[in-house]
Amino acid sequence: MILQVSNVTKAFDGNEILTDCSFHIEENEKAALVGANGTGKSTLLKIIAGVLSLDSGNITFKNGASFGYLAQQEAVSSDNTIWDELVTVKQHLLDEEAEIRRLEQEMKKVSGDELDAVMEKYTRLTHDFELNNGFAVKSEITGVLKGLGFSEDEFDKSVGTLSGGQKTRVALAKLLLTHPDLIMLDEPTNHLDLSSIEWLEGFLQGYRGAVIVVAHDRYFLDKIVSKVIDVDDGRARVYAGNYSAFSEKKRALREAELRAYLNQQEEIHHQEQVIEKLKSFNREKSIKRAESREKLLDKIDRIEKPKELDDAMKLKITPSIVSGRDVLDIDSLGKSYPGNPLFSDVSMHIDRGERVAVIGNNGTGKTTLLKILTGLERADEGSFRLGTNVKIGYYDQEHQVLHPEKTLFQEMSDDFPMMDNTRIRNTLAAFLFYGDDVFKQVSALSGGERGRLSLAKLMLSNANFLILDEPTNHLDATSKEILENALNEYEGTLLYVSHDRYFINQTATRILELKGGNFISYPGNYDYYMEKKTEAADTDGESIQAEKVSGSKLSWREKKAEEAEKRKKASRIKRIEDEISLLEKHQKEIDMAMSVPDIATDVKKLTDLSNEAAVINEKLDKLYEEWEEMQGE
Repeated sequence: MILQVSNVTKAFDGNEILTDCSFHIEENEKAALVGANGTGKSTLLKIIAGVLSLDSGNITFKNGASFGYLAQQEAVSSDNTIWDELVTVKQHLLDEEAEIRRLEQEMKKVSGDELDAVMEKYTRLTHDFELNNGFAVKSEITGVLKGLGFSEDEFDKSVGTLSGGQKTRVALAKLLLTHPDLIMLDEPTNHLDLSSIEWLEGFLQGYRGAVIVVAHDRYFLDKIVSKVIDVDDGRARVYAGNYSAFSEKKRALREAELRAYLNQQEEIHHQEQVIEKLKSFNREKSIKRAESREKLLDKIDRIEKPKELDDAMKLKITPSIVSGRDVLDIDSLGKSYPGNPLFSDVSMHIDRGERVAVIGNNGTGKTTLLKILTGLERADEGSFRLGTNVKIGYYDQEHQVLHPEKTLFQEMSDDFPMMDNTRIRNTLAAFLFYGDDVFKQVSALSGGERGRLSLAKLMLSNANFLILDEPTNHLDATSKEILENALNEYEGTLLYVSHDRYFINQTATRILELKGGNFISYPGNYDYYMEKKTEAADTDGESIQAEKVSGSKLSWREKKAEEAEKRKKASRIKRIEDEISLLEKHQKEIDMAMSVPDIATDVKKLTDLSNEAAVINEKLDKLYEEWEEMQGE
């Protein structure tokens, strides 16, 4: 065991955030801290790392164990280049290498006891250098930087000129290169694109040490962790398995707790009715029996009511009208900025009912594409056309469609003037804005609160074509699941950009990867996309069953027609097999009949049966031939 957390309690301004939290982490174990926003996950991580003090309890590390901690927005502040900043982590090894080279030169000049002393030091340093993988320092630094999304031509960039997200990636790279016994990461995927997240997954999966991670990326957690610590209502509960296993177990546990609560409430109500009835008899024995039951009822250890699902936001998006079958046509679209070409000659088609996820590395133009489709940006070349009766609902990850100077109530009433005050308040309450919350200014809201407000407006839009840009950003796990369920029940068409692979897996029917300025299309969810990417890597091809959309429209309708044709052929094969079975059965019945003595001596009956058998054989020959042909197809 590398870490023991025992009965940790922490309060801020009299408000207890953590209450007697206890769990442990084994050596090399990978664990997740999960829970709704504001439940104390980051606080608990800071307490373990010694950044915050605890009010009571104990944090115990294994003797000699080292740990590394990266906060959510932690950034490197330095005048070094990116490369030189990472070299500082391995400076002791570089110093050792320089000393080893110096000792090699010194050995040529000395002899006797002095040579023995130099050689002893040389052997000791060389052993330590090799033990710490000193010969691979430069390749290790290069691998980590590239894995986290830095290209080689960026290595010489000054850290001071980087964006906040890039500085956070530098901080993450430095932490990973230190190889502590326990890594603690708070939302490490926030500033990473998909390829960098996948690299980090591989790094942590194979890491020879323990890991505790706070993350909203459920796919990331599924890949890495074997233990989930759920921080809920101030307490920590431990579940074995990955995130999906935890989610299922927690749902089952909550249902069991709710059943136990309802059963106890039913029993309490029953006892109260019996007590009331006994008292109504107004007899001494009855009253004593009622008092006895009251004492027993008072001693019951009452189950606390579990949090209802009503405590979560309610989201249902219903299109006001049905769009035409063709929802969107894009023809040879292109966009670039000075010195930054994004995409060119992009064409695609989206049909009604499709759920299309656009993925790709940061900076490839995914958000720009959505802005062009919603009229917020202009394309440099090409065109697009919306289908008949298409009504767009747009969710902007930066929430630029919200007005910072307005209150929540004004934001809703100005955009939906037909709604009365009661309905506005009820809608905001459905998204967890209660009482005086509705008079807060939009500028005062957190990222998660702005996301909920944008979703409330989206719900009221009655759109039949939703265009969403990173809709799960800043949402906690419960809110993400509510959004997933709402989109899966949505009867319109969906086009969205997301880095949330779990979300994509739950909602997408087609994936468009924006790569090299063009789209590659994968008909399926994220698991299907990864399966095909793996096959492509194994065969050194760009893609298997993935088609470039540039220059030609890949129609989802064509894909559906192809699937319908496959189902039609499978149905025909089944009918052929059934028909063959019936004919073969009839053939056996004829053979048996022809062997019956009365028929065998009746020339006419024998001839009729023989002719019938010949017809059956001819039919069977044709069916066998057709069956083989269909199987070949």
